[in-house]
Amino acid sequence: MKKSPIFVDFSLLRLNPHFRSIFIARMISVFAFGILMVAVPVQIHQLTGSTLQVGAAMALDGIGMFAGLMCGGVLADRMDRRRLILLGRSLCGLGFLALALNGFMTNPSVLALYVVSAWDGFFSGIGITSLMASIPVIVGRENLPAAGALSMLTMRIGGVLSPLLGGMIIAAAGVNWNYLLAGVGTLATLIPLTRLPSLKPQGGEPAHPLRSLLEGFEFLWRNKVVGAVVAVGTLQTLLSAVRVLYPSLGEDGYGGGAFEVGLMYSAVPLGAMIGAFTSGWVGGLSRPGAVMLSCVLASSLSIASLGLVHHLAYGLLALSLLGYFGSIASLLQFTLVQGNTPDHLLGRVNSLWTAQDVVGDGLGALGLGALARALAPLTAVGWFGAAAAAASLAMCAGFGSLRRLAGGAAAEAEAAGEPARQGAGS
Repeated sequence: MKKSPIFVDFSLLRLNPHFRSIFIARMISVFAFGILMVAVPVQIHQLTGSTLQVGAAMALDGIGMFAGLMCGGVLADRMDRRRLILLGRSLCGLGFLALALNGFMTNPSVLALYVVSAWDGFFSGIGITSLMASIPVIVGRENLPAAGALSMLTMRIGGVLSPLLGGMIIAAAGVNWNYLLAGVGTLATLIPLTRLPSLKPQGGEPAHPLRSLLEGFEFLWRNKVVGAVVAVGTLQTLLSAVRVLYPSLGEDGYGGGAFEVGLMYSAVPLGAMIGAFTSGWVGGLSRPGAVMLSCVLASSLSIASLGLVHHLAYGLLALSLLGYFGSIASLLQFTLVQGNTPDHLLGRVNSLWTAQDVVGDGLGALGLGALARALAPLTAVGWFGAAAAAASLAMCAGFGSLRRLAGGAAAEAEAAGEPARQGAGS
Protein backbone atom coordinates (compact mmCIF):
# COMPACT_ATOMS: atom_id res chain seq x y z
CA MET A 1 0.00 0.00 0.00
CA LYS A 2 1.40 3.39 -1.00
CA LYS A 3 2.23 5.59 1.95
CA SER A 4 0.64 9.05 1.98
CA PRO A 5 3.05 12.00 2.11
CA ILE A 6 3.18 14.20 5.19
CA PHE A 7 3.62 17.56 3.51
CA VAL A 8 1.22 19.27 1.14
CA ASP A 9 1.61 18.26 -2.52
CA PHE A 10 2.70 21.18 -4.72
CA SER A 11 2.70 19.19 -7.98
CA LEU A 12 -0.81 20.43 -8.84
CA LEU A 13 0.65 23.90 -9.40
CA ARG A 14 3.09 22.48 -11.94
CA LEU A 15 0.71 20.14 -13.73
CA ASN A 16 -2.50 22.21 -13.87
CA PRO A 17 -2.07 25.68 -15.45
CA HIS A 18 -5.66 26.73 -14.70
CA PHE A 19 -5.30 25.95 -11.00
CA ARG A 20 -1.95 27.73 -11.06
CA SER A 21 -3.72 30.84 -12.35
CA ILE A 22 -6.25 30.60 -9.52
CA PHE A 23 -3.47 30.08 -6.97
CA ILE A 24 -1.57 33.18 -8.16
CA ALA A 25 -4.74 35.29 -8.17
CA ARG A 26 -5.72 34.05 -4.72
CA MET A 27 -2.31 34.79 -3.25
CA ILE A 28 -2.47 38.37 -4.55
CA SER A 29 -6.05 38.87 -3.37
CA VAL A 30 -5.37 37.48 0.13
CA PHE A 31 -2.69 40.14 0.64
CA ALA A 32 -4.85 42.84 -0.98
CA PHE A 33 -7.84 42.07 1.24
CA GLY A 34 -5.59 41.68 4.27
CA ILE A 35 -4.12 45.16 4.06
CA LEU A 36 -7.59 46.55 3.35
CA MET A 37 -9.04 44.93 6.48
CA VAL A 38 -6.58 46.91 8.57
CA ALA A 39 -7.24 50.19 6.78
CA VAL A 40 -11.04 50.47 7.04
CA PRO A 41 -11.38 50.21 10.85
CA VAL A 42 -8.31 52.41 11.36
CA GLN A 43 -9.66 55.19 9.15
CA ILE A 44 -13.18 55.08 10.59
CA HIS A 45 -11.74 55.31 14.08
CA GLN A 46 -9.52 58.20 13.02
CA LEU A 47 -12.48 60.06 11.53
CA THR A 48 -15.08 59.36 14.22
CA GLY A 49 -13.28 58.11 17.32
CA SER A 50 -16.17 55.64 17.67
CA THR A 51 -15.73 51.91 18.15
CA LEU A 52 -19.45 51.53 17.47
CA GLN A 53 -19.04 52.96 13.98
CA VAL A 54 -16.12 50.63 13.32
CA GLY A 55 -18.37 47.73 14.29
CA ALA A 56 -21.15 49.08 12.06
CA ALA A 57 -18.84 49.07 9.03
CA MET A 58 -17.76 45.50 9.78
CA ALA A 59 -21.40 44.50 10.16
CA LEU A 60 -22.26 46.03 6.79
CA ASP A 61 -19.45 44.07 5.20
CA GLY A 62 -20.83 40.89 6.75
CA ILE A 63 -24.39 41.67 5.63
CA GLY A 64 -23.17 42.43 2.12
CA MET A 65 -21.16 39.20 2.10
CA PHE A 66 -24.17 37.15 3.18
CA ALA A 67 -26.36 38.69 0.46
CA GLY A 68 -23.62 38.19 -2.13
CA LEU A 69 -23.22 34.55 -1.17
CA MET A 70 -26.95 33.89 -1.53
CA CYS A 71 -27.17 35.66 -4.90
CA GLY A 72 -23.84 34.26 -6.06
CA GLY A 73 -24.88 30.70 -5.28
CA VAL A 74 -27.93 30.96 -7.54
CA LEU A 75 -26.04 32.78 -10.30
CA ALA A 76 -23.10 30.35 -10.22
CA ASP A 77 -25.47 27.48 -11.03
CA ARG A 78 -27.00 29.37 -13.97
CA MET A 79 -24.22 31.37 -15.63
CA ASP A 80 -20.62 30.99 -16.73
CA ARG A 81 -18.72 30.96 -13.44
CA ARG A 82 -15.63 32.45 -15.07
CA ARG A 83 -17.59 35.60 -15.94
CA LEU A 84 -18.94 35.87 -12.41
CA ILE A 85 -15.43 35.51 -10.93
CA LEU A 86 -14.12 38.29 -13.18
CA LEU A 87 -17.17 40.49 -12.46
CA GLY A 88 -16.80 40.11 -8.69
CA ARG A 89 -13.07 40.87 -8.72
CA SER A 90 -13.46 43.84 -11.07
CA LEU A 91 -16.15 45.56 -9.03
CA CYS A 92 -14.33 44.93 -5.74
CA GLY A 93 -11.17 46.45 -7.19
CA LEU A 94 -13.04 49.53 -8.38
CA GLY A 95 -14.60 49.90 -4.93
CA PHE A 96 -11.15 49.88 -3.30
CA LEU A 97 -9.92 52.52 -5.72
CA ALA A 98 -12.98 54.60 -4.81
CA LEU A 99 -11.90 54.36 -1.15
CA ALA A 100 -8.43 55.55 -2.14
CA LEU A 101 -9.94 58.54 -3.96
CA ASN A 102 -12.13 59.28 -0.95
CA GLY A 103 -9.12 59.05 1.35
CA PHE A 104 -7.07 61.55 -0.62
CA MET A 105 -9.85 64.15 -0.32
CA THR A 106 -9.55 66.96 2.23
CA ASN A 107 -12.61 65.72 4.14
CA PRO A 108 -13.02 61.97 3.59
CA SER A 109 -16.60 60.70 3.73
CA VAL A 110 -17.49 58.16 6.42
CA LEU A 111 -20.63 57.33 4.42
CA ALA A 112 -18.41 56.24 1.52
CA LEU A 113 -16.65 53.81 3.85
CA TYR A 114 -20.00 52.32 4.86
CA VAL A 115 -21.24 52.03 1.27
CA VAL A 116 -18.06 50.43 -0.04
CA SER A 117 -17.95 48.02 2.91
CA ALA A 118 -21.35 46.68 1.86
CA TRP A 119 -20.34 46.84 -1.85
CA ASP A 120 -17.14 44.92 -1.16
CA GLY A 121 -18.91 42.27 0.89
CA PHE A 122 -21.60 41.72 -1.75
CA PHE A 123 -19.34 41.33 -4.78
CA SER A 124 -16.75 39.38 -2.79
CA GLY A 125 -19.51 36.90 -1.96
CA ILE A 126 -20.39 36.48 -5.63
CA GLY A 127 -16.75 35.99 -6.63
CA ILE A 128 -15.94 33.58 -3.80
CA THR A 129 -18.97 31.37 -4.46
CA SER A 130 -18.26 31.15 -8.18
CA LEU A 131 -14.59 30.40 -7.60
CA MET A 132 -15.27 27.62 -5.09
CA ALA A 133 -17.86 26.05 -7.39
CA SER A 134 -15.26 25.99 -10.19
CA ILE A 135 -12.51 24.14 -8.31
CA PRO A 136 -13.86 20.55 -8.77
CA VAL A 137 -14.14 21.10 -12.53
CA ILE A 138 -10.69 22.65 -12.83
CA VAL A 139 -8.69 20.16 -10.74
CA GLY A 140 -10.87 17.02 -10.83
CA ARG A 141 -12.50 15.65 -7.71
CA GLU A 142 -9.61 13.26 -7.10
CA ASN A 143 -7.31 16.27 -6.58
CA LEU A 144 -9.57 18.19 -4.18
CA PRO A 145 -7.49 17.46 -1.03
CA ALA A 146 -4.32 18.85 -2.65
CA ALA A 147 -6.17 21.87 -4.08
CA GLY A 148 -7.81 22.59 -0.74
CA ALA A 149 -4.52 22.30 1.15
CA LEU A 150 -2.73 24.68 -1.22
CA SER A 151 -5.56 27.21 -1.04
CA MET A 152 -5.63 26.96 2.75
CA LEU A 153 -1.85 27.40 2.96
CA THR A 154 -2.13 30.57 0.88
CA MET A 155 -4.83 31.96 3.17
CA ARG A 156 -2.92 31.10 6.34
CA ILE A 157 0.31 32.72 5.17
CA GLY A 158 -1.56 35.78 3.93
CA GLY A 159 -3.62 35.92 7.12
CA VAL A 160 -0.47 36.16 9.21
CA LEU A 161 1.58 38.51 7.02
CA SER A 162 -0.94 40.82 5.34
CA PRO A 163 -2.22 42.57 8.52
CA LEU A 164 1.39 43.18 9.52
CA LEU A 165 2.10 44.61 6.06
CA GLY A 166 -1.05 46.73 6.23
CA GLY A 167 -0.03 48.19 9.57
CA MET A 168 3.44 49.02 8.25
CA ILE A 169 1.96 50.81 5.21
CA ILE A 170 -0.38 52.85 7.42
CA ALA A 171 2.50 53.82 9.71
CA ALA A 172 4.73 54.80 6.80
CA ALA A 173 2.33 56.41 4.32
CA GLY A 174 -1.27 56.43 5.63
CA VAL A 175 -4.41 54.41 4.97
CA ASN A 176 -4.93 55.88 1.49
CA TRP A 177 -2.02 53.83 0.16
CA ASN A 178 -3.54 50.68 1.64
CA TYR A 179 -6.67 51.29 -0.41
CA LEU A 180 -4.67 52.07 -3.53
CA LEU A 181 -2.56 48.93 -3.24
CA ALA A 182 -5.61 46.82 -2.46
CA GLY A 183 -7.42 48.15 -5.53
CA VAL A 184 -4.48 47.71 -7.87
CA GLY A 185 -3.74 44.26 -6.45
CA THR A 186 -7.34 43.09 -6.81
CA LEU A 187 -7.56 44.32 -10.41
CA ALA A 188 -4.20 42.64 -11.12
CA THR A 189 -5.77 39.27 -10.25
CA LEU A 190 -7.84 39.61 -13.43
CA ILE A 191 -4.70 38.93 -15.49
CA PRO A 192 -4.26 35.27 -14.45
CA LEU A 193 -8.00 34.71 -14.09
CA THR A 194 -8.71 35.63 -17.72
CA ARG A 195 -6.77 32.48 -18.66
CA LEU A 196 -9.47 30.27 -17.17
CA PRO A 197 -11.73 28.39 -19.60
CA SER A 198 -15.49 28.80 -19.78
CA LEU A 199 -16.98 27.30 -16.61
CA LYS A 200 -20.66 26.79 -17.34
CA PRO A 201 -22.53 24.58 -14.83
CA GLN A 202 -23.48 21.11 -16.05
CA GLY A 203 -26.98 19.73 -15.59
CA GLY A 204 -29.96 21.14 -13.74
CA GLU A 205 -32.90 23.16 -14.99
CA PRO A 206 -33.32 26.93 -14.48
CA ALA A 207 -35.93 27.83 -11.88
CA HIS A 208 -37.15 30.93 -10.07
CA PRO A 209 -34.23 32.31 -8.00
CA LEU A 210 -35.99 31.68 -4.69
CA ARG A 211 -36.95 28.17 -5.75
CA SER A 212 -33.40 27.63 -6.93
CA LEU A 213 -32.00 28.68 -3.54
CA LEU A 214 -34.54 26.46 -1.79
CA GLU A 215 -33.20 23.51 -3.81
CA GLY A 216 -29.82 24.11 -2.18
CA PHE A 217 -31.38 23.90 1.30
CA GLU A 218 -33.30 20.78 0.26
CA PHE A 219 -30.10 19.12 -0.92
CA LEU A 220 -28.41 19.78 2.43
CA TRP A 221 -31.43 18.32 4.23
CA ARG A 222 -31.64 15.22 2.04
CA ASN A 223 -27.96 14.43 1.68
CA LYS A 224 -26.64 12.71 4.79
CA VAL A 225 -22.98 13.45 4.09
CA VAL A 226 -22.98 17.06 2.91
CA GLY A 227 -25.67 18.15 5.36
CA ALA A 228 -23.71 16.63 8.24
CA VAL A 229 -20.47 18.26 7.04
CA VAL A 230 -22.12 21.69 7.04
CA ALA A 231 -23.55 21.10 10.53
CA VAL A 232 -20.16 20.02 11.88
CA GLY A 233 -18.54 22.98 10.10
CA THR A 234 -20.92 25.32 11.89
CA LEU A 235 -19.72 23.99 15.24
CA GLN A 236 -16.08 24.44 14.17
CA THR A 237 -16.89 28.02 13.17
CA LEU A 238 -18.45 28.71 16.56
CA LEU A 239 -15.16 27.67 18.18
CA SER A 240 -13.29 30.42 16.33
CA ALA A 241 -15.21 32.96 18.44
CA VAL A 242 -12.85 32.24 21.35
CA ARG A 243 -10.74 35.16 20.07
CA VAL A 244 -13.20 37.62 21.60
CA LEU A 245 -11.88 36.57 25.01
CA TYR A 246 -8.19 37.01 24.19
CA PRO A 247 -7.90 40.48 25.80
CA SER A 248 -9.63 39.29 28.99
CA LEU A 249 -7.69 36.02 29.11
CA GLY A 250 -4.37 37.72 28.51
CA GLU A 251 -4.86 40.41 31.13
CA ASP A 252 -7.13 38.84 33.77
CA GLY A 253 -6.52 35.14 33.21
CA TYR A 254 -2.76 35.16 32.69
CA GLY A 255 -1.84 38.48 34.30
CA GLY A 256 -0.24 39.87 31.16
CA GLY A 257 -0.80 42.78 28.80
CA ALA A 258 -0.84 43.66 25.10
CA PHE A 259 2.20 41.50 24.32
CA GLU A 260 0.57 38.38 25.76
CA VAL A 261 -2.68 39.13 23.93
CA GLY A 262 -0.73 39.50 20.67
CA LEU A 263 0.84 36.08 21.22
CA MET A 264 -2.61 34.57 21.64
CA TYR A 265 -3.81 36.10 18.37
CA SER A 266 -0.76 34.59 16.61
CA ALA A 267 -1.06 31.10 18.12
CA VAL A 268 -4.12 29.91 16.19
CA PRO A 269 -2.84 31.04 12.73
CA LEU A 270 0.52 29.43 13.51
CA GLY A 271 -1.12 26.09 14.32
CA ALA A 272 -3.34 26.40 11.24
CA MET A 273 -0.34 27.09 9.01
CA ILE A 274 1.44 24.00 10.34
CA GLY A 275 -1.72 21.98 9.75
CA ALA A 276 -2.05 23.16 6.15
CA PHE A 277 1.63 22.58 5.36
CA THR A 278 1.65 19.04 6.80
CA SER A 279 -1.71 17.92 5.39
CA GLY A 280 -0.45 15.69 2.59
CA TRP A 281 -1.80 12.62 4.42
CA VAL A 282 -5.39 13.87 4.32
CA GLY A 283 -5.98 12.72 0.74
CA GLY A 284 -5.26 9.09 1.65
CA LEU A 285 -7.67 8.77 4.57
CA SER A 286 -9.92 5.73 4.56
CA ARG A 287 -12.49 7.39 6.87
CA PRO A 288 -12.32 11.16 6.23
CA GLY A 289 -15.66 11.86 7.93
CA ALA A 290 -14.59 10.16 11.15
CA VAL A 291 -11.31 12.08 11.17
CA MET A 292 -13.15 15.38 10.62
CA LEU A 293 -15.45 14.65 13.56
CA SER A 294 -12.44 13.75 15.69
CA CYS A 295 -10.69 17.01 14.76
CA VAL A 296 -13.71 19.08 15.81
CA LEU A 297 -13.83 17.18 19.11
CA ALA A 298 -10.09 17.79 19.61
CA SER A 299 -10.61 21.51 18.85
CA SER A 300 -13.37 21.67 21.47
CA LEU A 301 -11.21 19.95 24.08
CA SER A 302 -8.35 22.34 23.30
CA ILE A 303 -10.59 25.28 24.19
CA ALA A 304 -12.02 23.53 27.27
CA SER A 305 -8.50 22.90 28.55
CA LEU A 306 -7.80 26.65 28.60
CA GLY A 307 -10.00 26.89 31.67
CA LEU A 308 -8.03 24.25 33.57
CA VAL A 309 -4.41 25.49 33.49
CA HIS A 310 -3.77 29.16 34.37
CA HIS A 311 -0.48 29.50 32.52
CA LEU A 312 0.21 31.44 29.33
CA ALA A 313 2.57 28.85 27.81
CA TYR A 314 -0.09 26.15 28.06
CA GLY A 315 -2.72 28.55 26.73
CA LEU A 316 -0.60 29.24 23.64
CA LEU A 317 -0.10 25.50 23.11
CA ALA A 318 -3.85 24.87 23.40
CA LEU A 319 -4.62 27.66 20.91
CA SER A 320 -1.99 26.30 18.49
CA LEU A 321 -3.67 22.90 18.70
CA LEU A 322 -7.01 24.59 18.04
CA GLY A 323 -5.52 26.09 14.89
CA TYR A 324 -3.99 22.79 13.79
CA PHE A 325 -7.09 20.63 14.27
CA GLY A 326 -9.29 23.40 12.85
CA SER A 327 -7.24 23.54 9.64
CA ILE A 328 -7.46 19.77 9.12
CA ALA A 329 -11.21 19.84 9.81
CA SER A 330 -11.67 22.73 7.35
CA LEU A 331 -9.69 20.93 4.65
CA LEU A 332 -11.82 17.81 5.08
CA GLN A 333 -15.00 19.91 4.98
CA PHE A 334 -13.87 21.46 1.69
CA THR A 335 -13.01 18.06 0.20
CA LEU A 336 -16.25 16.39 1.27
CA VAL A 337 -18.56 19.23 0.25
CA GLN A 338 -16.93 19.68 -3.16
CA GLY A 339 -16.57 15.96 -3.77
CA ASN A 340 -20.13 14.97 -2.87
CA THR A 341 -22.13 17.77 -4.51
CA PRO A 342 -23.36 17.54 -8.14
CA ASP A 343 -21.95 20.22 -10.44
CA HIS A 344 -25.29 21.92 -11.04
CA LEU A 345 -25.67 22.50 -7.26
CA LEU A 346 -22.09 23.49 -6.41
CA GLY A 347 -22.80 27.23 -6.48
CA ARG A 348 -25.73 27.10 -4.09
CA VAL A 349 -24.25 24.54 -1.73
CA ASN A 350 -20.96 26.44 -1.54
CA SER A 351 -22.83 29.66 -0.86
CA LEU A 352 -24.75 28.08 2.03
CA TRP A 353 -21.63 26.39 3.38
CA THR A 354 -19.68 29.66 3.30
CA ALA A 355 -22.61 31.61 4.77
CA GLN A 356 -22.58 29.41 7.87
CA ASP A 357 -19.04 30.72 8.46
CA VAL A 358 -20.32 34.29 8.50
CA VAL A 359 -23.34 33.52 10.70
CA GLY A 360 -21.65 30.98 12.98
CA ASP A 361 -18.74 33.22 13.85
CA GLY A 362 -21.05 36.07 14.79
CA LEU A 363 -23.34 33.88 16.90
CA GLY A 364 -20.37 32.29 18.65
CA ALA A 365 -18.88 35.67 19.50
CA LEU A 366 -22.23 36.90 20.80
CA GLY A 367 -22.82 33.82 22.96
CA LEU A 368 -19.30 33.68 24.36
CA GLY A 369 -19.34 37.40 25.07
CA ALA A 370 -22.57 37.02 27.04
CA LEU A 371 -21.14 34.04 28.96
CA ALA A 372 -18.03 36.03 29.85
CA ARG A 373 -20.18 38.76 31.41
CA ALA A 374 -21.46 36.27 33.99
CA LEU A 375 -18.29 34.22 34.60
CA ALA A 376 -14.55 34.78 34.93
CA PRO A 377 -12.73 34.58 31.54
CA LEU A 378 -11.02 31.23 32.20
CA THR A 379 -14.22 29.74 33.59
CA ALA A 380 -16.25 31.01 30.63
CA VAL A 381 -13.86 29.59 28.04
CA GLY A 382 -13.76 26.28 29.93
CA TRP A 383 -17.53 25.88 29.91
CA PHE A 384 -17.72 27.03 26.29
CA GLY A 385 -15.25 24.36 25.24
CA ALA A 386 -16.96 21.70 27.35
CA ALA A 387 -20.33 22.48 25.75
CA ALA A 388 -18.74 22.31 22.28
CA ALA A 389 -17.12 18.97 23.17
CA ALA A 390 -20.52 17.60 24.24
CA ALA A 391 -22.03 18.78 20.95
CA SER A 392 -19.14 17.15 19.08
CA LEU A 393 -19.77 13.83 20.80
CA ALA A 394 -23.46 14.08 19.96
CA MET A 395 -22.59 14.67 16.30
CA CYS A 396 -20.17 11.74 16.31
CA ALA A 397 -23.00 9.52 17.56
CA GLY A 398 -25.73 10.98 15.36
CA PHE A 399 -24.02 11.41 11.99
CA GLY A 400 -23.44 7.74 11.23
CA SER A 401 -23.28 8.22 7.46
CA LEU A 402 -20.51 10.78 7.82
CA ARG A 403 -18.64 8.70 10.39
CA ARG A 404 -18.69 5.62 8.15
CA LEU A 405 -17.98 7.45 4.88
CA ALA A 406 -15.15 5.79 2.96
CA GLY A 407 -12.35 7.85 1.43
CA GLY A 408 -10.70 7.72 -1.98
CA ALA A 409 -12.60 6.05 -4.80
CA ALA A 410 -15.37 4.92 -2.47
CA ALA A 411 -16.16 8.53 -1.56
CA GLU A 412 -16.50 9.46 -5.22
CA ALA A 413 -18.83 6.50 -5.77
CA GLU A 414 -21.08 7.78 -3.01
CA ALA A 415 -21.60 11.13 -4.76
CA ALA A 416 -24.59 13.14 -3.65
CA GLY A 417 -28.00 13.38 -5.22
CA GLU A 418 -29.20 9.76 -4.98
CA PRO A 419 -32.59 9.84 -3.26
CA ALA A 420 -32.53 6.11 -2.48
CA ARG A 421 -29.60 6.60 -0.13
CA GLN A 422 -30.61 9.91 1.40
CA GLY A 423 -32.83 11.05 4.20
CA ALA A 424 -33.02 13.54 6.96
CA GLY A 425 -31.87 11.09 9.61
CA SER A 426 -28.63 9.13 9.95
